[in-house]
Amino acid sequence: MQVIDDPQRATRLARAILSDVMTYHPEKVRLGIERDDLFARLAPELREARTYFASRVTADVAAKTNAFDRALVDVMVFRSAGVSSRIW
Repeated sequence: MQVIDDPQRATRLARAILSDVMTYHPEKVRLGIERDDLFARLAPELREARTYFASRVTADVAAKTNAFDRALVDVMVFRSAGVSSRIW
């Protein structure tokens, strides 16, 4: 498996990985948004996702793009905007 060194591909990979987390753990995501503990509630899943991302992307591209953290907000938080929460 080739390591990704293209920033756009790294961003797409991060978004796909986090979309999978949302798909497989929708209730945890919903509760995490509602109770403002999303990152703690999904800590094991996010740790596994981040590790997988890091194994597929060069460290340089991961650091320069911050793709995983950006995707975390774009995919998990933004897509959950319809969930009732005290944080918005």
